[in-house]
Amino acid sequence: MEQRRSPGHDQWFYESQTRPQHSAAAPLVPEAAHIEDRFLLGLQQEATALQPLFIRFQPALLAARDLSQILFPDTLTPTLTHTLTLYDRLSTALTVAQVAGVQRLCNHYAARLNPLPGPDSSRESNNRLTQITQYARQLAMQPALIAGSSIGALDAVGLTEPDIVTLNQLVGFVSYQARVVAGLQAMIGLPVRWIPGVSPPPDADAALFQQPSHWQHALKPVELRYATAEQLAAVTFCQGIDGLDDAVWLLVHDAQALYGWATLHQRLSEHFDADEAQVQAVSARILGCQRQFDRHAREKRDMLVNGIAGDDEPLTALSAQLTRLPERFSAAHLQPLLNAGWGTEKIFTLLQAVALANWQDRLLMALGETR
Repeated sequence: MEQRRSPGHDQWFYESQTRPQHSAAAPLVPEAAHIEDRFLLGLQQEATALQPLFIRFQPALLAARDLSQILFPDTLTPTLTHTLTLYDRLSTALTVAQVAGVQRLCNHYAARLNPLPGPDSSRESNNRLTQITQYARQLAMQPALIAGSSIGALDAVGLTEPDIVTLNQLVGFVSYQARVVAGLQAMIGLPVRWIPGVSPPPDADAALFQQPSHWQHALKPVELRYATAEQLAAVTFCQGIDGLDDAVWLLVHDAQALYGWATLHQRLSEHFDADEAQVQAVSARILGCQRQFDRHAREKRDMLVNGIAGDDEPLTALSAQLTRLPERFSAAHLQPLLNAGWGTEKIFTLLQAVALANWQDRLLMALGETR
């Protein structure tokens, strides 16, 4: 069968459908593809009042910017073991951005995706992209529903173990990016986009936290004897990161992403204390990550297991809103902390802790948590 590729896409919510055409249709915001900072996406220039904050957190922000380049480079050549194309990656990023509802991210990833050639016209390619999109949407929206069968479906359409690890890192990174961007937009008072009828998925069932859980590899991990020098360096660098010990040999299938994630984690953790642990526990409770919930909840465990209401104390309410509906996160959600005398540096630290938890929870749940 002759394989054909179409040069562009004529709709935004394209998923796995394209139609042949002679010229690529323009994205909604073409200039969004060429922005220099592909993590903050122009916010650093808009938020002039927060420049001292950006200087204070520059090491972490640079690590996040490096990760965006690692995961979404300008060009990418697939191999036999790493088969995800740049189209696959940006398509996944756009799917996650749409779930989060943060328009700035949607504009950027749609604009970068627009000129790329889509997959060929075979049924196998269509099934592959459909499965990738469905998995990304589920992990971004309701990770508690990801199960062994979800991973098996990716394997069935030809994704390798490194592909699956990278796919989870892609979803995690854009989930993190969406919440950092939404938080900064709230800090500078930008209006939020309100879509009538949109509601968050339900929080994870409380029954999940009443049962014992353990973590085991959902995929075959890298064996020490076969590890490359790059993989060994990444594993060594990750030593000492709490909660990652038994996952590191699986995540190292994508050594670059793991090393970048560990660098970001290390630079952010320098700013974290008990308050950040609390907001990370709230994220884990909502998403259903028992492993991280048990690590962070501590004395608040029983209270959080019983449910998180909209009128909970300020730290819990902030984390719950940013985890559930980043698109509707606004300056009003920061006001209780400002009224209580919290400074912008501490608030930004909390926002990044929630965002990072949304990444790590999804990684650990998808790639190993079993009940």
